[in-house]
Amino acid sequence: MAALTARGYTVAPFKVGPDFIDPGHHSRVTGRASRNLDGWILSQEYNLNAFTMNTVDADIAVVEGVMGLFDGYDGRSEAGSTTQMAKWLGLPVILVVGARAMARSAAALVQGFEGFDDRLSFAGVLFNHLGSERHLGYLKEAMDGHVRMPVLGGLMRDEAIAIPERHLGLVTREDHAFSKENRRRLAALIEKQLDLEALLEGLPDLDLLGNSSNSRIETQTTGVRIGVARDAAFCFYYADNLELLEAAGAQLVFFSPLTDNRLPEGLDGLYFGGGYPELHAAALAGNRLLRREIRQLSRMNMPIYGECGGFMYLCREMGDTDGHAFPMTGCLPFATRMLGRLKALGYREVTQSTATVLGPAGQVMRGHEFHYSSLTGEAADLPGFYRMTDRAGMEKTADGFVANQTLGSYIHLHFGSCPQAAGHFVNACRRWAAVKNDIKGTVHEAP
Repeated sequence: MAALTARGYTVAPFKVGPDFIDPGHHSRVTGRASRNLDGWILSQEYNLNAFTMNTVDADIAVVEGVMGLFDGYDGRSEAGSTTQMAKWLGLPVILVVGARAMARSAAALVQGFEGFDDRLSFAGVLFNHLGSERHLGYLKEAMDGHVRMPVLGGLMRDEAIAIPERHLGLVTREDHAFSKENRRRLAALIEKQLDLEALLEGLPDLDLLGNSSNSRIETQTTGVRIGVARDAAFCFYYADNLELLEAAGAQLVFFSPLTDNRLPEGLDGLYFGGGYPELHAAALAGNRLLRREIRQLSRMNMPIYGECGGFMYLCREMGDTDGHAFPMTGCLPFATRMLGRLKALGYREVTQSTATVLGPAGQVMRGHEFHYSSLTGEAADLPGFYRMTDRAGMEKTADGFVANQTLGSYIHLHFGSCPQAAGHFVNACRRWAAVKNDIKGTVHEAP
């Protein structure tokens, strides 16, 4: 993406699977919002529409895959895999092979991938983690006569371009700045070590307008102002979620729970996405004025939605792995604790057992769960408002907790799985806006 952007192309970035961190880096490099495509959370039609709408003004699209090329829903089908998405979109695949300490065996590996599904097309193979140009020469010799796809190049080991990792994956764009020098180095590496000209010459021209009959939803602001927490602690948002809220009539107003001691003026609702609040627990706890204001608005029935890290912030208390506890907003009667191990990971389908600010009882939405924390204490036994299953249909512990009009959950929902959810939330904010002046001052905050 950096190399293509440096050449002057307008690059449309995408990521297969439920991921917030990689798209953040894509956006930093390309200057465009990176979109998530997902064969399980989202319908085929939605994926095709998202791809079409976000590439019509671009020169080239780059879609980062998920896991191994054929890995997805289970061991029997391609559902949810990079392969499935490549076929749906009609795109060729660049096969990236980690070839550290490999030579002729790499040919057998690539041959296996090439022949596994004859309905998949390949743009070529790119070898990674190489020790020298001589190593790349061995690999090219091994490919000759055994595979059809071209060798596009090989990337030499270079720790200077590595991105650090932590418990939820790569360090986010908020904490790992891709400076101009970083981007220049990435672009130069690709120009030197990948045959970009051969790749570009072999790419197909796509009839994007022919992929979908649906056009972009026009945004119509109706005076509803929704505050969206966005900073280093709360940075996990699907671009589609924010745009669907705008399309439903919301004006989004961004603020930082880390640095702002007051909310923006005139808000009618609040949205707290996921992120890394546990890394900033002391700073969040120290911002007493903002915590108090959010709790007051929750008690006044303002529509508030928080997921994963945002859910933890809406709870009463957040604890770390060393036993320290930090007060949070107290909108929901829970304490959360960070664990030294992964607590939950996987796709989730939720059915609302009763109405919430996201919609009526019986509404079905999809998303994913990925966290290292858990609820603690007696409140952890309270019933959730979500009936929840994983992608295999197995029932999971109930989730989705409500107090007043505050809804919190560990599930990262993609509103594209149920676009009306965004409209329901905006409508709830609109209804509250109509009566908020009548209820101001009726709830008094304790000292």
